[in-house]
Formats: sequence, structure tokens, C-alpha cells
Amino acid sequence: MSWPTVKFFDSDELKDPDTQQPFDKLKDITITCCTCGRGQMLFGDGEGKMHILSSLREMLSYQAYELRVHIVYQLKQRNIFVTVGDDEDLQPLIKVWNCDKRDKSGSPGMARSIRASVPGAKTQCSVTAICAHENTNIMAVGFKDGSVLLLKGNITRDRVSKNRVIHRELEPGVHITGLGFKPVDPNVVLMYSTNRAVYSYVIGENAEGGKETEVALGGCELNCCTLADHTQDHNFVVAKGETIYFATPSVLGQCLVFDGAGEKVMLRWYRGYLIVVATGGKMSRHVSSSVPGAKDPMTIFIYDVQNKFAAYQFTYPCRVIDVLSEWGCIIVLLRDGKIYRLEEIDTKTKIDTLFKKNLYPIAISLAKSHSYSDGLVDIFIQYGDHLYSKGDYEGAINQYILTIGQLEPSYVIRKFLDTQKINNLTSYLKALHERGMANADHTTLLLNCYTKLRDNDQLDKFISEDQTAFEVETAIKVCRQANNHKYALKLAEKYKQHDWYLRIQLEDENQHLETVKYICKLSFKDALRATKLYGKALMQVVPDDTTALISRLCTDWVPDGTPAHPSSGRTWVYANTADFIQVFMGDKKRLTSFLEAQIAIRPSQNEVVYNTLLELYLMEWSTCVVREEKVAKERRALELLKKSDATYDLDHALVLVQLHNFSAGILYLYEKSELFQQILLYHMEQQDPKSVMETCIRNCTRDVNLWVQALSFFASKEEYKPWVGEALKNIEKDQLLPPLLVMQTLAESPFATLNDIKPFIVKHLQEENEQIAKDETLVRQYRENTAKMREQIKELQTTAKIFQVMKCSLCKRGLTLPAVHFLCQHSFHRECHQEEYENECQICAKENRKVLDYIQKQGEQTNLHENFHAQLQRSADGFSVVADYFGRGVFSNKGAAGGGAQK
Repeated sequence: MSWPTVKFFDSDELKDPDTQQPFDKLKDITITCCTCGRGQMLFGDGEGKMHILSSLREMLSYQAYELRVHIVYQLKQRNIFVTVGDDEDLQPLIKVWNCDKRDKSGSPGMARSIRASVPGAKTQCSVTAICAHENTNIMAVGFKDGSVLLLKGNITRDRVSKNRVIHRELEPGVHITGLGFKPVDPNVVLMYSTNRAVYSYVIGENAEGGKETEVALGGCELNCCTLADHTQDHNFVVAKGETIYFATPSVLGQCLVFDGAGEKVMLRWYRGYLIVVATGGKMSRHVSSSVPGAKDPMTIFIYDVQNKFAAYQFTYPCRVIDVLSEWGCIIVLLRDGKIYRLEEIDTKTKIDTLFKKNLYPIAISLAKSHSYSDGLVDIFIQYGDHLYSKGDYEGAINQYILTIGQLEPSYVIRKFLDTQKINNLTSYLKALHERGMANADHTTLLLNCYTKLRDNDQLDKFISEDQTAFEVETAIKVCRQANNHKYALKLAEKYKQHDWYLRIQLEDENQHLETVKYICKLSFKDALRATKLYGKALMQVVPDDTTALISRLCTDWVPDGTPAHPSSGRTWVYANTADFIQVFMGDKKRLTSFLEAQIAIRPSQNEVVYNTLLELYLMEWSTCVVREEKVAKERRALELLKKSDATYDLDHALVLVQLHNFSAGILYLYEKSELFQQILLYHMEQQDPKSVMETCIRNCTRDVNLWVQALSFFASKEEYKPWVGEALKNIEKDQLLPPLLVMQTLAESPFATLNDIKPFIVKHLQEENEQIAKDETLVRQYRENTAKMREQIKELQTTAKIFQVMKCSLCKRGLTLPAVHFLCQHSFHRECHQEEYENECQICAKENRKVLDYIQKQGEQTNLHENFHAQLQRSADGFSVVADYFGRGVFSNKGAAGGGAQK
């Protein structure tokens, strides 16, 4: 396997920040073990000392053991580290150090010390590996004899631990080479390796139970295993020879073989990178032969396992003691005392570097793994452009598809407009629609692509898929233009584009009957609109079906296929019949039948319906020549006019009957409108004196002026003179006209003589004389009464009045003092007389008040008369004054009567 190599780490020798010279604080220390974590690096030496380097300027050293420190392990989440070393008895001793609790000298406090021995072992074994869980309740110790000891209990406090050997090796020469705890909720899994195999041991909750599994054979040597981070699911990484494999608790995972890298001697993990130290590879051999003084050179490889490339490789001329990762960088410790620092470059620089090498897939994978969303689209664009320039159009379009929503689609579409690239363009346009980013032009282009490719399956799928977002109207237009009427109709029906469906059926397919059936399935609102738009076209081809459709709309619309509902529970909806009259233009007979049926079903129709039906009846009547049919049609039209609930417009109907000279209808409408003058004029025009006379007799009480016109008419011709006497008798009988007006009317006729009106005048004069005699008699009586009243007034003013009434006029009891007497000869007990009538007789008060009111009104009329004449004399516009008084009712009959009395 050969992965591309790029340089993502800058290397330089670690310098002392004060002197800028190579860092030499570790120069005189014989390092036997080291680790890092919690912002510090820990070193154990061959003299039993621990050295804690918390910064490049500060290092703490203290005596941890009497002889030697073999192993040091730092917990990642706590300031606790564990060491294994020898005191004078040469028995391995495990010590737990707490950096948060220091002694007086500043050294970490020792929290616990444990003898490292295998229970039941006959000989003492050295410790080869140690590991503590982050919860500090479990610690595992690996021994040289292949045993693994599990210690349960708080490693910082418990003096007595529950120790158990979970693994023993019976085969000689097998030893433990690495340990690591893999978190697997809710359990904890201990992964460990020997130089023969890799194992897992499942520890239940609360550190109870346990099950060992042999994951793989082969194993590894010391320092050739490590635990990955979350990017690789915390798998146990093992190196054997030139092979690296990832072990899960149950099976062996992926395997990596790097040819020519050499034998792996050390594995470390840093921020998703696998650090491999190898010896004997091509690069090591090259350094050995080309670099003077090179002794046991080793090569460091830093692999990005997730993105599959080498981020760094370099061969050092001497042995690598260890590789640490702290302070945001990688620290490489060499045997010659030099220390190198490897610092990772930023993500943008990494991507730019990959661009220069045309490693676009790696750049994309790297950007995703680093959540580098800002520049991801630019990578897709550049990668697509690169593939396009190489002629890989399919690969390019796949990258451009990933830019949808960020890159303007026209940038891509312009590149693929050639005929040979139509398949790639189709893929891009399809993706645009699937992501809801397409506009009408994109839909048009995609459908054109499908059409040119004759890919009916994809076209049908595109139309049928509900989740595809596109401009429906545009799609219908394109399919229609391409004569794919089947798909256009399917789209229109599916997305309820009723107008398009109907237009295609009528204009392209000529399926009028299918159109009617489709409209019958629509809702009332949609069916109404469709029928108004396309009713005329349908009526010309399928008149019966169209008429039935309109009738349903105007009575009670229920779409076809709708479940039946009880009539009492439904809301009735119907259209205005008048809206469909224009649909029947050219077919008067069918229109007449339709309107008659609608009126029979629902008499309360719009006035336009009655007007139209009346016009149709009159047109049929006027053109009919058969007498019997003409009479029947006349009767039918007149019945429509006389229909009590007919809502035709009266003025419009008058125009129609006059236009068609429909006499019966004219006279009926005149009479209904109380146009008596018009009726009279009509009969006069027809030279029908009998009808003139009947009209006057019947309607003279509502319009007395009829007689004036009738007299003029009768006197206009010699043959009508006999009707003059008859007319005068009726006028005289009901006293409808004054004699003077009669004389003036007849005086204008050359055929009327004094002898014609002599009886009328004589009789009227006799009645006038009789009325004069009656009036004179009344005047005489009024004068006599007035004289008597004056005598009574004089007597009251000059002669004493003697009251001889013996009884009270109210209670009829004998009159006693005190008493109240009035000149009207009424007397009352004092207690019987009411206080509200203090100065007047309560019996005569009502009559007296009537007289007083009448006198007061006479006075008001007198003042009004004087004011009227005064204003009339002063005003420049006398007509406006008279009009004002007319408006106030001064000249009404009542006012005139009052004025006459006043005079």
C-alpha cells in the first residue's frame, strides 16, 4: 500500500526560550521511560528520579525510587500518574503520584504504593506494561511472564485492592507488550497484547465479572501498540513487521501494509494521526549510506488514517527514544540528546498544499473531517474544474452536484451544453430539482434533455415522483411543445392545473367529451371557472353533455366520485344561471329549454334570465306565421310577464315588448307600472275610442287628467262626438273636472259645439245656485247667533248676575258655603272644585280651550300672512319666497281654509 505523502508538519529543533540554543535540560539524564499529559512531560531515569517538565523554562526533579524507574503512565483526565520502579530489594514497586497534592519541596505527593507481583507465581517477574482507567478504580499491570493483573479499587486511597489475574501465558517467552482501556458503555474493555496475540477482556459495570477474548494472533513487541482516539472508535492499534491493524474487542478490524517503510518499532497516536517509528526501511537505509556518522537511523511516519495519506515522514540519523505529544505539538526524543518539535500547519494551508498536488479527494475528505465547511465548496469547484479539464466529465459533474446551493447553476450548465455532454447535464439538472433549487428555466432544460435522449422512463419517473420540486407550469409547457401530450396531461391532472389540462384536451387532442367528464370531477369553484372559459367550444361539439353539465352547476353541484350525503346535511351550491347564457348563443331553442328548466327548478332567478327568456319568447312569437302557434306563443309570453315571482326588469321588458309590438304585453306592463297616460295614448294611437273610455273610467280616480286627454281625443274627430257626452256624464257624476277646464278643452276642437256641453253647464250652474242659497242661509244664522252673543256680553258687563243653583254641578249634593260660582251657571263646593281649574269652570274648560286654540291659530295665520307680503315686497327674487312658503305648507288646503276664515 502506498499513500500519497504531503508535509503537514513543520520540524525544527527544540530551543531554550531564554538562550535560543538547543534545549539541553534533559541532556545529562539517562531516560528510561517517559510520557506526557495534563500540560507536562514526565521522564524517568536510571537513577530512580522523576523529572517533570511543565514548560521549557521549568523542570522539577525528585527521587521516586532508590534504583531505577522502568515505566511511567499519565492519566489523561486527572493530575495523577503511575510509575513502576525498583528499590533496593529489586522487587518492582508501583507508586501512584498526585500532582495536585505536593510536599514541601513541591514534588508530587505519593498517594499509594503497591508491590507488583503475580499471585501464585514462583519467581519474581518484572513489569512490562501498566495502565489505569480514568475513573481511578481499575488498574491493569502486565508482566514479563505473560500475566495480566487487574487491580480493583481506588488506586489513590484503597490500601487493600481486589487483585485478580485475568490472563496467564503457559508458553515460555511470551510477555505482555501493551495495555489500554477502551470505553464501551456501559462496560469497560481492557485491550492487551503479547508478542504472540491480542486479547480483550470485558469488565462489567462496577468492575464486576469479566470475559476474555482472543482477538487476533501475531501480537507485537513493546511500544508497538497504542489506543486510537474517537476518530477510530478508540480501537487498539497494533504493529507487527510492516503490518498495522486495528483491533476491536471482538474482531480484527482494518489492516494497513506500507511497503518499504521498514519494521515498526513504536506506535503513538496524536489528534487523529497515527505516528509510526520504523527502522530498516528504504529511507533508513538511504540515510545510513549517505549521512556520515548515522547510527541506527529511524524514520517517523505520521499517517492520517481516516483520509488515507501520510502527513509527514522524516528519517533521523540516530535512534528515537520516544515520541511525545504535548503543548500542541509532537516532541521527538533522539538518542544523541537532540529534541525535535513537529508543529501542524493550519487547515487552509493543508488544503492549499493538496490543491498544488491535485489531491482533491484527500482535500475534500480532510475538510470534512476537520469540519472545514467554509472552504468545502471551493474544493468541490476546483476539483470539478480539474476533472473537467482532464476530460472526466462524469467525475466533474459529480463534484459540481455537491456545490448545489452555493455555486450559480449557470456556471456548470454552460460547460455541459454540448450534445455529447447531455447525459452529464441531465444528471446535474436532476440533482437541482431533487434539492429544490431549480427554477423554470432549469425545468425546461431538463425536460428538453429527457426529450432529446428519448428517455421516457426517466421522464415518467420525473413527473411521477412527488418529492421532486419543479415548476409545474413550465414542465407542462415543455411537454406540450414537444408533443408529449400524454405527460403534459398527466402533470396537469396530478398537480391540479385544470386550465392546462382542458386546453390540451381541447386544442391539441380534440377530446371534448373527455373534457366534460374531467370538469364533472372538479370542485364547484373550478368547474364553474372551466365551464365559463370553455363552455362555448364544448357546446359546439357535445351540446347535450355540455347542457347537462351546466344544468348541474346551476342546480346542485356534486363532483363525480364524491360519496353521497343526505340532502339535509349538505350545503347547496349552485351557479348563477345568467353566467351561462352566452354559452348557448347560436342555439336559441336549447337556450330556451335550458332557461325554462332552470326557472321551473328555482323561480328566484336573476332578472337577466327572465329578460333573456322573454326576448326569446317574443322573437319566436314575432317570427311565427301559423295562427294557432302564434296564439300559443303569445299566451306563453304573457304568462311569463304575469308570473308573480318573475324578476324581470320592468323597463327592459317594456323595451322588448315595444320592439316586437307585442300589444298585450305593452298594455299589461303599462298598467303594472301605472302608466295610465301611456295606456291612453296607446289606445288613441290605435284609434280605439271605446278602450279610451274604458281606460278613463277605470283609472280616473288615480289620474283625473286622463279625461282632459280623452275629451281632446273625442273632440278631435266628428265620428267620436257621441263619446263626448258619455265622457261628460262620467266627469259630472264624480265631479272629476271643473267646468271651466272642460270648456277650455272642448273650445280647442273644431267639431265641438255649445250644444254638446249645454246640459253639462246648465246642471253645473243649478248646483252652484243651490250651493249659494245654502251658504246665504248659513251666513244669516251666523249673524243672528253673533247678535245674541253680543247682547249676552253686554248684559254680563252691565247687569248683576244672580246665581240660583242649589246643587253642586259635580257631586249633585246641596250647595253649602264656601262655594264657587261661574258665569256659565255652574257652581261647585269649594272642596269639589279642582285646583288646576282655579279661574275657570272645570266642566266648560275643554270647550273653552278649543275656542282659545282656534283663536290663537287665527292670530298666527294673520301674522304669517303679513310676514309673507312683507318678505315678498322686500325680496328681489319673489319666486324664491313663494317657493319657500310652498315648502313650508303655507298654501296647503288647510292653510287656505284658515286664511279664508281669517278674512
